[in-house]
Amino acid sequence: MSVLSTLTKFIPPPQYLLLPSAGVDISDSSLKYIQFQPDKRSGTQLELLYWGDIDIPDGVLNRGTVSDVKALSEVIREVKARTGISMVRVSLPEERAYLFETEIQKGTPFKEIRGLLEFRLEENVPLSPRDAFFDYDIIQDDLHADMLRVSVTAYARETIMNYYEACIGAGVTPLSFEVEAQAIARATIPKGDTGTHMIVDFGKTRTGIGIVYRGVLMYTSTIDIGGAELSAALRQQIGDKPESELTEIKNTQGLVQSVEGSEVYDALLPTMSAIIDEVRIRMDYWNTRDVSRDGRQIESVILCGGSVNMKGLPEYFSEMLKVPAKRANVWANAFSLENYIPEIGRRYSYGYSTAVGLALTPFI
Repeated sequence: MSVLSTLTKFIPPPQYLLLPSAGVDISDSSLKYIQFQPDKRSGTQLELLYWGDIDIPDGVLNRGTVSDVKALSEVIREVKARTGISMVRVSLPEERAYLFETEIQKGTPFKEIRGLLEFRLEENVPLSPRDAFFDYDIIQDDLHADMLRVSVTAYARETIMNYYEACIGAGVTPLSFEVEAQAIARATIPKGDTGTHMIVDFGKTRTGIGIVYRGVLMYTSTIDIGGAELSAALRQQIGDKPESELTEIKNTQGLVQSVEGSEVYDALLPTMSAIIDEVRIRMDYWNTRDVSRDGRQIESVILCGGSVNMKGLPEYFSEMLKVPAKRANVWANAFSLENYIPEIGRRYSYGYSTAVGLALTPFI
């Protein structure tokens, strides 16, 4: 879901949207970027043109809020220096998003929809229309009903303008801003999929949750636990070791009990149990809030993020949640791995899921 139409007075008109652009995923600690180009050999697939990541200094962002616009501009300027790109599509933090679902009368003229939703904004989010940017998606189901269901995403104007000003200060034009989970869905959920999926973005300092129904992001939430807490738990159990060594231990032993012992498993389990408890609460909320509609039950969990390589993680999620869980294929809608091998290795690709989804926007 792109917070684009509310920014038309600040950004180029729609005919520019298909020009070359990079997907830029901004977190508190790093920026990742991806740019695709059409694969001339196949004519139907894409290939990587540019990709990379840049560290963001401490204090520039705090839980998605930009504290230092100029410093963020310098980081984005580095993307331009590396790629030469002048147009970007930027992620927005889930922590700052407000989502709600509403209904409008079928047949309502398109030009009236935004006005109707603006009246409902104050009823559903703690922002006035003048202090917010919002966009919406119409959910394509209940074809014989008199009403259309609409998913609305809103952000504080200040939040988006800080990201916008950072881009402009870097000499690049933001074509769109989008919630992280919606971008991940574009990368990892097959085109035309009408199911309901939970996205779990397992990062360094937090775990993002998104629920996608018929390709539309309907719910987001954030758990303030991530890979860093798992590393801290390991240090308490096995001693102070470099982060690279702890990551290797998590990825090679992780949540699997071995005949040699269960020291690592025992160290990780309390933190993972806390994450699972929080995920289960959100899953139960979604599955029980609207039982009258078919097809809304979560049918799979898609795992991504930089900390998702832990051994046994999909199996652990599947067992505890009683729903199939798997690591994402972030290239699913870009190209077939049978025909093209990207420079980014599989283990690293999970951390690029948001940037991939943003970069895919003009091609899907």
